[in-house]
Amino acid sequence: MSLISLNKAAVTFAAPLFRDLSLTLNKGDRLALIAANGRGKSTALAALAGDLDLTSGTRTTARGLRCALVTQHVPADLLPLSLYDAALSALDPTMAEYEGWRVEVALADLLVPFDVWHRPLSELSGGWQRVALLARAWVTEPDVLLLDEPTNHLDLQRIGILQNWLGTVARQAACVIVSHDRAFLQAVCNRCLFLRSEGSQDYTLPYGAARAALDQHDQALARQYDNDMAKAQQLRRQAAKLKNTGINAGSDLLLTKTKQLSARADQLEGAARPAYQDRSAGRIRLDSSTIGSRALVTIEPQEVNKPDGTQLFRLPQLWINRGDRVVLLGENGAGKTTFFTQIVQAIRTPATPIRIAPSVGAGVSTQALDQLAQFRTPMQAVTHSTNIGDDAARRSLAGAGIAHQQQDRGLKELSGGQRARLAMLLLRLSQPSLYLLDEPTNHLDIEGQEALEVELQAPDLTALIVSHDRCFVRTVGTRFWQIVPHPTRADAPGTLREVGDPEAFFTAQMAAGSGT
Repeated sequence: MSLISLNKAAVTFAAPLFRDLSLTLNKGDRLALIAANGRGKSTALAALAGDLDLTSGTRTTARGLRCALVTQHVPADLLPLSLYDAALSALDPTMAEYEGWRVEVALADLLVPFDVWHRPLSELSGGWQRVALLARAWVTEPDVLLLDEPTNHLDLQRIGILQNWLGTVARQAACVIVSHDRAFLQAVCNRCLFLRSEGSQDYTLPYGAARAALDQHDQALARQYDNDMAKAQQLRRQAAKLKNTGINAGSDLLLTKTKQLSARADQLEGAARPAYQDRSAGRIRLDSSTIGSRALVTIEPQEVNKPDGTQLFRLPQLWINRGDRVVLLGENGAGKTTFFTQIVQAIRTPATPIRIAPSVGAGVSTQALDQLAQFRTPMQAVTHSTNIGDDAARRSLAGAGIAHQQQDRGLKELSGGQRARLAMLLLRLSQPSLYLLDEPTNHLDIEGQEALEVELQAPDLTALIVSHDRCFVRTVGTRFWQIVPHPTRADAPGTLREVGDPEAFFTAQMAAGSGT
């Protein structure tokens, strides 16, 4: 059954975000909407919701369709409300008075603890704010859910809950999902639309198979383009030879044939389309300086404690050697960020149980990108961090996807993806021998994640990484440290252990979230 249809839809602002897009959303569809940052995903969701007028084309819907859009950010007027009241406010006053039970059911289905229900959204984490927006959408009993980055700020258990909820409670609603979490898309989506300014590609396949099909499609187009351009060049060479012969022989027939060959070459070149290149937000490239010491970090047996002295877990003796890419695994609240922060502090205060080799230069990127806070503009960030000169700084910023007109504007005007790329650029320019990265894929689109993965796999690049991105961890990690809770007492400290791979941890976290 068709729920929403777009026919030759286009949206143009300063430039076309997409055009000639035809799409039919059917009951039971779990459609992944995929594109680089700033390339029209949120705009397409708004168009599907009917909240944005199309520049051209048409949108049609089933009679009486109820559509709910879950945006990335909480509207300011909801922040003072409790989580419960924010969800309740989606209902009209009369319905809210008599059918407020819908909110209780929605929050129970989403496994929201009761002690969170009546806390103001402004005091809650980004993860709980995402859950509030989802509950707010669900109480309206939509036929179609449009989800913009639903896994942002969620830990693995919450992602597991969301996956289970989509497959059980919300299974009757069609979904369009914008997400950069490849493992999530693979788990929940049965269809993928790769949104492009023109020539968008739609596959009735899960993410992995759809991505492979897209690559094959693009490679075929690239081969066709090369063939067409080669044929055009051959026609021009033939035309040049005939022209000379025709002039020398005074043959009007040969000169006419020359014009025909040239016209055919023009036609081929005019119709040929180069291989698709995503206008992504710039390339991520990391450079690592090499040092002689094999053990860059040595950690003596010790306890990791909260600021109030409460013990979180115990550490055995550990080393990070040159070329290691160590991923730190653990539940939310287990102490990953506390331990990460202690290692960062050890760089600045050498006399600690965590010893950093004297020759190590460390590059740090925090989850909140705090390292950018001291700078006013992207240009200032680069020129104050390096001595590469203004021209090279501007070229570097452009290569990272920050256009010339944005380079002297405030950092607050950058998107989350641009801020993440700027942070990686500053790290690269500093050429550290040790990278300390806390959730580095936050805000990066899939293209950016894959570029970062390639760079992190460079020989001798050494890193300690905290990440909940399963695809990213599987791709870049060479060693895995897991914070394991106490086996019998929740209030007792856990231990950190090295494990062979992250799969058992991922499985346990997702199972805990899904209730299995």
